[in-house]
Amino acid sequence: PAFFDPHVHLRSPGQEHKENIASGTRAAAAGGFGGVIAMPNTDPAIDTPARLRAVRETAEREAQVPVGFLAAITRDLLGERLTEMAELRELGAVGFTDDGQPVANAGVLRAALHLQREMASGGVLALHEEDRSLSAGGAMYEGRVSAELGIPGVPCASEATLVARDAALAGCEGGRVHFQHLSCCASVQTVAAAKACGVKVSAEATPHHLLLTEEDVRSLDTSMKMNPPLATGADRETLVEALRDGTIDCVATDHAPHAHSEKAAPFTEAPMGTTGLETAFAALYTGLVLPGVLGLDVLVERMTAGAALFGLPLPRIAAGEQANVTLIDLDAEWLAGEGGWLSRSENCCFAGRRLRGQVLLTLAAGSVAFRAQRTAATASVERAVSA
Repeated sequence: PAFFDPHVHLRSPGQEHKENIASGTRAAAAGGFGGVIAMPNTDPAIDTPARLRAVRETAEREAQVPVGFLAAITRDLLGERLTEMAELRELGAVGFTDDGQPVANAGVLRAALHLQREMASGGVLALHEEDRSLSAGGAMYEGRVSAELGIPGVPCASEATLVARDAALAGCEGGRVHFQHLSCCASVQTVAAAKACGVKVSAEATPHHLLLTEEDVRSLDTSMKMNPPLATGADRETLVEALRDGTIDCVATDHAPHAHSEKAAPFTEAPMGTTGLETAFAALYTGLVLPGVLGLDVLVERMTAGAALFGLPLPRIAAGEQANVTLIDLDAEWLAGEGGWLSRSENCCFAGRRLRGQVLLTLAAGSVAFRAQRTAATASVERAVSA
């Protein structure tokens, strides 16, 4: 089945020089994704019914794969006043997030959970967990490598303390929250404990946090600068095990395109974020499946599970289903980025790496969304679909 990414930044409106809906969904299709969910931290933020309506109309015209949109939890992502969540939900928001910003005020988040419960179909609250009083000024994970490089660090407690707080709030309020891009052991432990107690929480992990560590930052390549930052080897191993056992429900790329000029800045000044749609499957297949760390069946399941978490149909191959299929040559080797990118940005942390597993064809919502090359195999799939 075609994959589903519940966490991408399409940069529209306002930052189309980095990405737009057309280019971002082309990149998604090239990575085998048959659907994505876009974040609302655009310019301006998607925090009003009019802005949500506008981006949905743009997606209907331009998107290569179906796009769901999260609306902001708070006005202007400031964490102070709630948006018109009920109206936004009625207009098609698949959930709510202030991604890129934490909801720092616990009272505001509690009020959002109250409103979620009161709505007939409340929508998931997807949470970017970061205590800015701890992370301010940090450019990488706070630890041995940051000390050796002399770069200000972000302690893992910045994420873990808010995960613990918000899991507790979700439990107290009977709410439904989704933790975005987990990066450390303490956060995983909290999610596991919350699930064991019946709290309605879910979580995602990115390919870069599942495969890379603080050691990869030694090069000072700014494509290795992301939020949350790459952590320790022990953290990475915990994330992989949590993905395997289901504590972490799904893979999400947090595809975060930036202009070349922005990422060309010195490491401490460059913006955080890496692209990932075009490399997600191949990087994880190469780094986890081929070495025997993770089963291919588990990887495929986790790369599609994000749809159901937001109440969207789970991609599956079955008689009578609309075709959402990706065709992959598992033996093909390719150099990431060698032929350029379909994304408008090139800040991919896996650029230059030799990967196994190449997407040849993606069908989304019954139509061809991407074709690498027309082969006998791809032609056969297309004939079957048209029939």
